[in-house]
Amino acid sequence: MKYWIETLGCPKNHVDSDKLTGLLARDGYAPAESAEDADLVVVNTCAFIEAAREESISTVLDMADRRADGARLVVTGCMAERYGDELAEALPEVDLVAGFGESLIPSTPVTIGSRRRVPEFDLLNLPRPATTTPWAYVKIAEGCDRRCGFCAIPSFRGDQNSRSTEEILTEARALAAGGVKEVVLIAQDLASWGHDRRRARVGEALEVLDEGGTQPLIDLTNRLASEIERVRLLYLYPSGLTSGLIEAILNTGVPYFDLSLQHASRPLLRNMKRWGDADRFLDRIDAIRAAAPDAAFRSSFILGYPGETEDDQRKLLEFIEAAQLDWAGFFTFSPEDGTAAAGMGDQVPPELALERLREVSELQDAITARRRDELVGSTQTLLIDAPGVARGVRECPEIDGVVRVDPSLAVGTLIDCVITASHGIDLEAVPA
Repeated sequence: MKYWIETLGCPKNHVDSDKLTGLLARDGYAPAESAEDADLVVVNTCAFIEAAREESISTVLDMADRRADGARLVVTGCMAERYGDELAEALPEVDLVAGFGESLIPSTPVTIGSRRRVPEFDLLNLPRPATTTPWAYVKIAEGCDRRCGFCAIPSFRGDQNSRSTEEILTEARALAAGGVKEVVLIAQDLASWGHDRRRARVGEALEVLDEGGTQPLIDLTNRLASEIERVRLLYLYPSGLTSGLIEAILNTGVPYFDLSLQHASRPLLRNMKRWGDADRFLDRIDAIRAAAPDAAFRSSFILGYPGETEDDQRKLLEFIEAAQLDWAGFFTFSPEDGTAAAGMGDQVPPELALERLREVSELQDAITARRRDELVGSTQTLLIDAPGVARGVRECPEIDGVVRVDPSLAVGTLIDCVITASHGIDLEAVPA
């Protein structure tokens, strides 16, 4: 029996798919060369915003058309968990809708209204198969204790559930033994990892961290950095970026800061139920650059949140210009069922939100291109990800640009190279 998994959405979903792959292998399945050759076709869906849900549905229908006669089609992931029975009713092409921790291969399909709610396995701590790349995502927690006005993730992922240090170290060591040189730590709220364990899973909303407090993530980062060549951290809530965590990140040798900012206007961020403003964000960025001038920064921003004004847009443009981020992603607001923002008044017309997105994207694209141009002539230590494709510490896998190199350079090696050219987001390099 053969399987094919089609994965949509963020890196956290990709980790889930890796672990489901290991589960299917244990049950006697082998990977197929394509969806058309598989006996079991699995679509791991995303439900973060409307555009992601539309892509998920489109992919499910595409897989339904492509699968072989007699092959089973299973939908899992965030859409399956959030809209289970509704999804099963709307998609008769699907044989099974399986939420988190539910088997993909039951003896009979699960009918509408009878989906199991007790997980059969812990997806977060499932073992994973060996990776075929010299880097790997490691999910260190699931769920989130925050209640941002736009985000429905806690409604279907639940409150934060942190893995133990030993569970994380065991997985990272196994990856390193298999040739992984870089681990990328991910979670919905990475900087808060471990706080739920410390407070015995009470699950109350987190407050802004005091500088004098301690963060479990600092110790974890230091321990991983002592054993793994490269450790990269993604999805850092800005209030959790304490001086101690900044120091720990810089000590990894990967000065890459992925900050979940979402906007720069203080009033709008308060409406989002978020911490911070442009001045606070710039203070943190400036402090990091003072300690590490070559640090790289990435963030994401929402345009068109309810109540957003032209003054809010101006503040965001001013922030983007001042921050000089290496990378940024922009999204228009999507009203999500069950979130505070879904029922807010003063909704921004979608066409205006899109116009604002284009404006900030154009500014950021020019900044990114300029910062990439500035790297020409510098020497960077590159990890060869695939024949002809490499990354330095400034490029996160699958998200940022890449560095083009000689295809003969051995995959999985770290090589000092000189950057010779810049082409938009991608670079070219030759061995130093």
